[in-house]
Amino acid sequence: MVGLLDVISHPLWMVATLLLLMVVRSQRRGSWDPRACPTHLKGKTAIVTGANSGIGKFIAMDFARRGARVILACRCVSRGSAAAKEIREITGNHDVHVRQVDLSSLDSVREFAETIMREERGLHILINNAGVSGLPRQITKDGFDVSFATNHLGPFLLTNQLLDLMKASAPARIVTISSVNHKKGEVDFSHFRGENVTYNLDRVYNNTKLHNIICTNEFARRLQGTGVTANSVHPGVVMTGMMRHYPFRIRCIFSLIGLFFFKSAEEGAVSAIYCAVSEEAEGISGKYFDSDCSLVLPAPLARDKALAVKDFEICERLTSKL
Repeated sequence: MVGLLDVISHPLWMVATLLLLMVVRSQRRGSWDPRACPTHLKGKTAIVTGANSGIGKFIAMDFARRGARVILACRCVSRGSAAAKEIREITGNHDVHVRQVDLSSLDSVREFAETIMREERGLHILINNAGVSGLPRQITKDGFDVSFATNHLGPFLLTNQLLDLMKASAPARIVTISSVNHKKGEVDFSHFRGENVTYNLDRVYNNTKLHNIICTNEFARRLQGTGVTANSVHPGVVMTGMMRHYPFRIRCIFSLIGLFFFKSAEEGAVSAIYCAVSEEAEGISGKYFDSDCSLVLPAPLARDKALAVKDFEICERLTSKL
């Protein structure tokens, strides 16, 4: 009887395994290739939050290649400056700049938005990319859970503050990075203040990603006829620094599996780039795109129009300057 060890050590097993891994890795790439997209962004301005690393940096890199004026909205200016330098060197586009913003602080978001409104003549693309996952309970000075503030309330306020500039620059596109994990999310507005929240791995993250889609859809409804579109996307399961707050053992397991099955940050940027620049996505608004750039239905809660109005109004009230 042939033992398991004999089977897995056989050369044919090794060859078959390598072939399978090659197939799996090839399937991570969608059919839409950003480098084959002819869209030019000369004379256009784009803002990408969390652009100092991961998906955000590759989105910003793509926009810079297309000739856009790119603003990297980063919490850490030094890391943002290093990313901006790299983007300038690789793309040859020197119109790449860094502006500081801490999305967990409403005052920081307002200050950033005021600077943009004062200094920029137009805004054609806004990518709400920055996010955190796995953080323990922490309440911001505004009284919100830090994960909800960073992932949802901060980006919500930023988008709201920049709408007038985007309307004046139309056609313009808003793209919010969500996640397929929104399907495991729940809506409980007490979560915003860190109440009734289960802090376990990605539970809070899942909830924030659901709110992202709900409010993006309501933005889209309110922006009808303005020339500004708003969509949300799932980038795929991506190897980024998002899990840096998870336990070491969990990170190791995901890193090992991710070598073969997860997307790279560059691959994960594709769906957002598609929504931001492709001709195919022109005029589409209030939709949710999968990691292969296809339109898919989000979870039922994300399609509840009455819930969207309520969520939006609560977020407006919570982020208003009293």
